[in-house]
Amino acid sequence: MITTLIHSELPRLTASLRKVAEQVLADPAALAHTSAADLGRRTGTSQATVTRFCQAIGLDSYQALLLELAKEQGQSTGEQFTQGRPLGPDIGPDDTLDQLIDVIAHADLKALRATVERLDRDALERAAQALAKARRIDVYGVGASGMLARELEARLFGIGCQARGWTEVHAAKTSASLLTPADVAIALSHSGSTREALGPLRLAAERGATTLAITSDPRSPAAQAAAIHLTSTSGETSFRYGGFGARHSVLLIIDCLYARVAQLSYDRATASIALTAHIREEHAAPRGRRRG
Repeated sequence: MITTLIHSELPRLTASLRKVAEQVLADPAALAHTSAADLGRRTGTSQATVTRFCQAIGLDSYQALLLELAKEQGQSTGEQFTQGRPLGPDIGPDDTLDQLIDVIAHADLKALRATVERLDRDALERAAQALAKARRIDVYGVGASGMLARELEARLFGIGCQARGWTEVHAAKTSASLLTPADVAIALSHSGSTREALGPLRLAAERGATTLAITSDPRSPAAQAAAIHLTSTSGETSFRYGGFGARHSVLLIIDCLYARVAQLSYDRATASIALTAHIREEHAAPRGRRRG
């Protein structure tokens, strides 16, 4: 979604472009009746600055911005209020449990929609093809991204891929140094600037491995260092910032990668699933009778 994209671009905008961005985010609906020249005057900038802002977020013109905002407004119609209050990312100390649930669900659904819209299908396909053929797969991540690295490891390993999640930088660099062109290395980092993920990724690239970065910033160091990049979106709310807010978005990308790799290696994947199916049954606790 366009407002999510603008939020993600804010840290990289110049002071004048940020003024335009903040005005757009403050009241997106008002722009339907606002010209580029008017927006420039409201922000103390100029029509040319408004045009540069549109180009900075990947749009050709101000009209393209208006179209994207109208599209987003149409998608969110009927979702803007919770118990009579405008639905935003904030959770107040006096909000009811129902309001809290509405805020979190709305933020996650919005992030998932934005992720699907921004997901580069060609990049996803190239990543899945490389993973399906890989001799070894390294996944690097720390903190919130470390949990996701373990998740991706478990899924790929369960369909016969030799995947390993690394959440400690020395071990990650050791593994990266032993990779070959037959291998794949994946860095998970919300900012794309986490050194513990970026360092091993660069080492893997030096070794000739295919590199993939999953970040929220397509211009981050990790995205620039990787041969393939996939963009996540953050569904931030009160108490859920950065990587924690982006968790569901990254899980969606992981799900798509996992399912596509399983599809591309169908025989191996289905055989692996069949061979391990008994484990869940063996470790399931017996159901006792209810006491009546």
